Amino acid sequence: MSTASTTLTITRPDDWHLHLRDEAAMQSVVPYTARQFARAIVMPNLRPPVTMAAQAAHYRERILAAVPAGTSFQPLMTLYLTDNTPVDEIKRAKDAGVVALKLYPAGATTNSDAGVTDIAKTYKTLEAMQKEGLLLLVHGEVTDPAIDVFDREAVFIDRVMTPLRRDMPELKVVFEHITTKEAAQYVAGADKYTAATLTPQHLLYNRNAIFTGGLRPHYYCLPVLKREEHRLALIQAATSGSTKFFLGTDSAPHASQLKENSVCGAGCFTALSALELYAEAFEAMGALDRFEAFASFNGADFYGLPRNTGTVTLAKQEWTLPEAVPFGDAQLKPLRGGESLSWRLL
Repeated sequence: MSTASTTLTITRPDDWHLHLRDEAAMQSVVPYTARQFARAIVMPNLRPPVTMAAQAAHYRERILAAVPAGTSFQPLMTLYLTDNTPVDEIKRAKDAGVVALKLYPAGATTNSDAGVTDIAKTYKTLEAMQKEGLLLLVHGEVTDPAIDVFDREAVFIDRVMTPLRRDMPELKVVFEHITTKEAAQYVAGADKYTAATLTPQHLLYNRNAIFTGGLRPHYYCLPVLKREEHRLALIQAATSGSTKFFLGTDSAPHASQLKENSVCGAGCFTALSALELYAEAFEAMGALDRFEAFASFNGADFYGLPRNTGTVTLAKQEWTLPEAVPFGDAQLKPLRGGESLSWRLL
């Protein structure tokens, strides 16, 4: 990494957790990610979900068609794990270039109603994944209605992650978009087969952001923002130098009318300014010297993929994020839309 007083240049990074949606909406947001990142792990929770290798291949083609001419960008495809994912689909997925399967506990987040009801039902599939070298990406929350929404990640560690790691010791698992000190501590203390992604919103904000000056739906995501003690644990993990933590925006676009509705869609759209937001978080910790590893190296190394060549440069330059951008036939409001940012991608 090279730095000067007003710029920050790093190896071109990757986004290890991204939602792109589909059709015209997808075509609106792909350029924002392709401008910053060389690769991105694309989530499969479309409707209907991407459960088969052939679906993933077709989805990849649609994404690539939306990449601006002259821009190099590689979508890394995933399948949506269900109770009934066929074991023989794992080999087809591997051959088709799929790199991971995503575990959504049924009902945990957007379009997760087809998700896993009991992880034990997936064990034969997970064994095949372990054999083929496909990763398991975990939305780490229980959906038991008796468990408080702010406690669901911590309970997931006890109920699901601990037995999963015992039973599948060599399956690579990414604990996605972690939000609690319990998760940060769990991953930090785990073996080399366990890692985690961190979002910009969970590094920058605690749950007060949802309620400052009224209900602010564009700060609502799942897993939901937590108390300040958890945010501090997350930013300390991100800037610690540990190779177990890496960048995953979980950028999740919803049309503004669905975010500002009586039932609000869960997700923060950060793809428009992801690197700027992360740089702000690292700068606040005096840790810009550790940003490149978090953004550009740790994820690639964990996935067993080559590090990127080329660089991107951020300048310490104040600018105002657009209040809204097109999203197919609708509008999309980015996190911090209409506000000023202190870093800008050149």
